[in-house]
Amino acid sequence: MARSRASYEYTEAEDKSMRLGFLLIAAGLLSLLGLGCCWLRPALQERGGGGSANCTVLAVRQLGERFACTFSCGAACRGTARYPCLQVLVRTSRSSAPALLHEDERQLRTNPKCSYIPPCARDDQENSENVTYKQKYWKEKVGSQPFTCYFNQHLRPDDVMLKRTHDETVLLHCFLWPVVTFLVGVLIVVLTICAKSLAIRAEAIKKKKHL
Repeated sequence: MARSRASYEYTEAEDKSMRLGFLLIAAGLLSLLGLGCCWLRPALQERGGGGSANCTVLAVRQLGERFACTFSCGAACRGTARYPCLQVLVRTSRSSAPALLHEDERQLRTNPKCSYIPPCARDDQENSENVTYKQKYWKEKVGSQPFTCYFNQHLRPDDVMLKRTHDETVLLHCFLWPVVTFLVGVLIVVLTICAKSLAIRAEAIKKKKHL
């Protein structure tokens, strides 16, 4: 009886495999739950209140106003610099009224008055040169060529964005890997149980042959 009971118990290696499988299942479920509550919901709300349109540049200008930005100069070193405000006004296919163009939702929230925030450098002159380069790009390279832009009624319905922060590719990758982790965990548990079941059957058949 002792030998028969022992054959139904998992070995140390099988026990580790089962624990790994259950750990991956829990990690996959928690990742899906966390992403769904903290990330997917606001992302879908943003996408649900917006859409795409065709935009054409009306005017590109620099305002006299300058805005502060924070640059890093080391592990525990930070400073403040300033950059000029660039505005790109466009006409959209959904409205004849001029709209202010932004890089994305994040830039719109950071500075809703400007169209571009340069990488913050220590030197104000370098920041000005980056903004001037962007101004020439919109004037000379884009000009009157139409391009796709996006609007979001939850943020500022009169402004448009050049790209979305949450696109389909990011959403796919954020949910693909938790699902893969969950499925791998399920596969490990199922294979371990099946291998144990086959081992028990093989042992039972072997005992019958000896009787």
